Amino acid sequence: MKNRLLCLLFMVTTGGLFAQVDLTWEDLAKISYTEKYFAAYDSNFLYPEFSKEITNLEDKEVTIAGYFLDMDPNGQLFILSKNPLASCFFCGNGGPETAIEIQFDAKPDFQTDDIVLITGKLKLNKDDIEHFNYILTDCSGFKLK
Repeated sequence: MKNRLLCLLFMVTTGGLFAQVDLTWEDLAKISYTEKYFAAYDSNFLYPEFSKEITNLEDKEVTIAGYFLDMDPNGQLFILSKNPLASCFFCGNGGPETAIEIQFDAKPDFQTDDIVLITGKLKLNKDDIEHFNYILTDCSGFKLK
């Protein structure tokens, strides 16, 4: 009986160590920007400075819900957005912190503006202006609605 109790206690206390973290759009909004010059484009871009809480999640598996956006007819660029396509930051509602680049091994079976739950490994991008500030790699997901 004592061994069973210890085994159960071990499973309960260590189970959370391997689970993904639920991320919210409010978590991602804790970011600030400074302008930085990029010679390749001869232009200034907003350089992100991530919060300590988000920095601590880098390379960890996270889960977040949002609107799926298929931005490329060749299936090469997918975005998870806080807002539907008509209201996303490309259209002036919010900023870069309201969208995450999501990378799948194979093109997912989602349509633009499907509400989905995505799980992936969080990457923070400060320097590559060809990609989003927030990137989820090795993604999996399912449609919520």
